[in-house]
Amino acid sequence: MTHPMSAQNEARRLEIARELGVNPDCDIDAELERRIEFLADCLLAARKDAYVIGISGGVDSLVAGRIAQLAVQRLRSSGHASMLVAARLPYGAQGDEQDAIRALSFVGAARHLTINIQPAVDAQRDALKAAGVDYPDEYAEDFLAGNMKARQRMISLYALAGSFNGLVVGTDNAAEALTGFFTKHGDGAADVMPLTGLTKRCVRELAAALGAPADLVMKTPTADLETLRPLRSDEEALGVSYQEIDDFLEGRPVAQGAAEHLIRLFEASAHKRRPAAAPLAGAAAG
Repeated sequence: MTHPMSAQNEARRLEIARELGVNPDCDIDAELERRIEFLADCLLAARKDAYVIGISGGVDSLVAGRIAQLAVQRLRSSGHASMLVAARLPYGAQGDEQDAIRALSFVGAARHLTINIQPAVDAQRDALKAAGVDYPDEYAEDFLAGNMKARQRMISLYALAGSFNGLVVGTDNAAEALTGFFTKHGDGAADVMPLTGLTKRCVRELAAALGAPADLVMKTPTADLETLRPLRSDEEALGVSYQEIDDFLEGRPVAQGAAEHLIRLFEASAHKRRPAAAPLAGAAAG
């Protein structure tokens, strides 16, 4: 038997949804306009010439990339030189490479690049082993290497941003913020986060409205960071479905067990959503 959320969990859910800026009513036209305008304004305010984004083949980077392209088109139409640079950042051979290539085509960036992060990641792993770092087992090592991959991708994107006088576009959404399903200083590090506050459901609706290929819109999400478990789905890794995550964020009925699991994930990942901890100025030692 499935039990609905308790009053305590419902109150916590409301707090979390507010903190993450989730609007349960996804007005597609309004959300697209607001986020395109946001990106156009940010580039102007920063006095930069480009946006830089990594394209994985998933729906999040597809939507973030497309609205960034629409933002730079808007700026160019009003006389401001700007461009979008989109990069594929595979670790060796990418299992869903054709999806990434199709996503690049849909995004329509002025520049496309492919940067293989494997040599850099493997060199770092070798350096750690040479320094005497040990791991509990091969899966623990593989998991930590996955975080290295995410951070190396961001290193590459910031190098590109420096080269093109640009800003880095992040692709994280409210579902990932809720669960902490992002790498700190990896995909969680960017200059602008245009999908903030959007559930996965809403991101897919935006993708469909933008005219993205239907199979990419509904593609099973995967971070694809683990070599030992390639293309492992997010839902398998999280132990909860995106439907449950989105229902929780949007205030729809969710089973008590799923709600408690999501609240635990949110609280355990609080450090990922906050600036680095620091002592308060003038606080007495003690």
